[in-house]
Parts: sequence; C-alpha cells; structure tokens
Amino acid sequence: MNSSTSISQTQAWLESLRPKTLPLALAAIITGSALATWSGHFKLPVALLALLTAAILQILSNLANDYGDVVKGSDSEKRIGPLRGMQKGIITASQMKKALKIMVLLACLSGTTLIAIACEEPRDILGFLVLGLLAIIAAITYTVGTKPYGYMGLGDISVLIFFGWLSVAGTYYLQAGFFDSIVMLPATACGFLSTAVLNINNLRDIEDDKRHGKNTLAVRLGPKKARYYHVSLIIGAIFCLVLFTIRNLPGWSGWLFLLALPLLLKHMWHVLNDPTPEGMHPMLEHMVKTALLTNILFSAGLILN
Repeated sequence: MNSSTSISQTQAWLESLRPKTLPLALAAIITGSALATWSGHFKLPVALLALLTAAILQILSNLANDYGDVVKGSDSEKRIGPLRGMQKGIITASQMKKALKIMVLLACLSGTTLIAIACEEPRDILGFLVLGLLAIIAAITYTVGTKPYGYMGLGDISVLIFFGWLSVAGTYYLQAGFFDSIVMLPATACGFLSTAVLNINNLRDIEDDKRHGKNTLAVRLGPKKARYYHVSLIIGAIFCLVLFTIRNLPGWSGWLFLLALPLLLKHMWHVLNDPTPEGMHPMLEHMVKTALLTNILFSAGLILN
C-alpha cells in the first residue's frame, strides 16, 4: 500500500467517524453532570466514563448509518451532503462490519465499567445494562436491518429519548444515585436541540431520501411543515430551559443560555426563509454549534449557581 492510498484510507475513516458530531453527543453528558454538580452529587470518574461511552455510541451510530445507507442505496452521488468512505469505495462492506463489531465491543467494555463503578443496587445494575443494550441496538438499527426505524420516520423520537432523556437523566442518576423529575426539563431541552440537528440533516437530504424510500419525518411532513417543526423544536428547548431557570435558579447566572438566543433566532429565520435543500447544508453545522453552545452556557449557569 502506497502513502497516497494510506492517506485516503485514513481520511475515509475520519469522514465515516464524523468527529464533528461528537461534541453534541457529549453535550447531554455535560448537562447531566452539571445538574449533578448543581445538586451536590458530581462524581468525576462516573462523568468521564459516561463521556467515553457516549462518544463510542455516537461513533458506532455514525458507522452503522454509513453502512446501512450505502447497502440500501440511499447515499448516492446526487446527495447534497458529503460522500463518505463506503460511498467513495475506499472502505469495503467487510471492513465496515469489522469496525462495527469493534465499536460494539468497546461500547460494552466502557458501559459495563461505568455501571460497575456507578451502580451499587442490583436493580440499578440490571436496569442500566438493559438501557445500554437498547442504546447499542438503537445505534445500529437506525439504518441497518430489514426494517430500520430511520426509514420509517422514527429517528426523531429516538434522538429525543437517547440524546435527551436517557443521556441527561441517566448521567444524573449514575452520579446522584436517584432519579429527580426536576432534570427532565433540561433533558427535554437537550433532546429537542439534538432532534433539531437530525431534522436539519433530513431537510438537507429530503429529495434524495424521498427518491430512495427513506421516509424520515421531514419527508413525511414535507419541506414546509418540516421547517415549522424545526422551529418548534428550538422554541420548545428554549421554553424548557426558561421554565427550569424560573423555578430553580435564582440570580443572573441561570440565564446564561440566553446568550445563544440571537444565534438560534438567526438560524430559525434562515431555515424558514430558505426553501432549498442546498441552503440547509451550512445550517447543519450551524445548528450543531448553536445547540452545543446553548447546552454549555446552561451547564455553566448551573455550576455558577
């Protein structure tokens, strides 16, 4: 293998790993850990292991998504988004299957270590083992299998559950040792913002997805309604954070997340006023960064409070 081939292989794998998606996956863990800090239950080893497990699951999901879409022919040269390793023919199906098996193994190792350190009660151990298994299954079956749920418009609810409710509330529980319903408002906000990232991705690929029978929620709603849905997700996230802050965070620091509001408003305006799939391509990265900023500012407010 010559150097150019080696470089192209490395680049192909980096494209399939999609490192730019990792910060958003980690944002939910940061938010859950900030809630634990705010309530006096922060545990650094648990937080670090939760971050590692979330990163591995995100990478597993990214690789499985590439594999499933290529096998089903959903990712073609006509798509607006970037072509990745398998689409370019640099990574073979067998190589991707091997990578998926490695990531599943790493997820199991990291997840069981996290559970062993954080959980003491048998019911907690069993519960989180089941949740971990479901997370692995969800990461793979979004586009892989005979009936992938991403092709049936169920990706949005999955993101809300796994990137919002379970990630934030689960991280809090693993550190605090108990569940508190108070965390569900920021957990829902985090889930809404992550779902908005998925939706803008689906808005970008709406025409290509429709041609290949990938019936995402954006395809089912249509371009116009999917844009209204996108705005409602962002407004819903802001509302959840505002309500949590009013009820629980006295002082100015709890309102730090509002510093991201101008960027969110700009984003919503652009999405509503640009009807083209091509116009959504830069909005995907913008949504990722803005969602991450919102979560970080809210977490900083919790810690300062």
